Amino acid sequence: MRLRALAKINLGLDVVRKREDGYHEVRMIMQTINMYDQLEIDIKEEPGISITTNLPFIPTNENNLVYKAAQLLMDEFKVKKGITVDLQKFIPVAAGMAGGSSDAAAAMIGVNRLFGLGLTVRELMERSVKVGADVPYCLLRGTALAEGIGEKLRALPPCPDCYVLIGKPPVSVSTKFVYEKLDASEIAEHPEIDRMLEGLQWHNLNRIAEHMGNVLESVTIPAYPVIEEIKQHMKDHGAVNAMMSGSGPTVFGLFDDKATAEQACEALRETKIARTVFLTTVFNNGGRHR
Repeated sequence: MRLRALAKINLGLDVVRKREDGYHEVRMIMQTINMYDQLEIDIKEEPGISITTNLPFIPTNENNLVYKAAQLLMDEFKVKKGITVDLQKFIPVAAGMAGGSSDAAAAMIGVNRLFGLGLTVRELMERSVKVGADVPYCLLRGTALAEGIGEKLRALPPCPDCYVLIGKPPVSVSTKFVYEKLDASEIAEHPEIDRMLEGLQWHNLNRIAEHMGNVLESVTIPAYPVIEEIKQHMKDHGAVNAMMSGSGPTVFGLFDDKATAEQACEALRETKIARTVFLTTVFNNGGRHR
């Protein structure tokens, strides 16, 4: 079975407070895009999970979220046989695009189908929070409001069709580092998530873009100023807005015109300030996995 694990961007990311258990309570608008890793999953007679990947630094043992996600279901349903997983990574790693979480979601879909477990997407989502906070969303996909630690999800009207320019600088950012540095009580400016929800309801890209915001930029950009450089480059080349995704360092710009987006993409490549430059579109078929 071959499955696509789609990347996500955060159209809006607000941190409401830090909880007593150390987790941060968030309010985010999540959006999947047409950029993906690919998993090929096969049944093998011997028990166990074997993973191969195209990137040598990716773990292939229980430290990989694909392994954890598959094992969670296989243990619960006492699956006797094993699986082999070939994971081809194209989503940048440690980049704020939920690549690992999306891989885990695809693994759960694959195990559920291959072994006929009969779980619905909602039932998979309930289990997947044990693997990671972003995994339930990566099962849902499309446009969604995420609250709590990211596990409380509500599907939203789809984002208007647009072009998404991805620019990742040659640095990796630890999500743990960003949240540890963030002082939730000192956030000066919160994104207007409710205004963005109105923009989605009205299917108005400019309204959505106008109110985009990510409070984690206040930690990540001072540590990696190239993020602001990429943001400004995208805006200067016609993006309706540009922002860091998740805890970074990936930047995305939204464009309402294909020719402008293509020119901006080429211009960003020429600067060499971003290691990964990729032009794509939003993905709005929430819940459909293939």
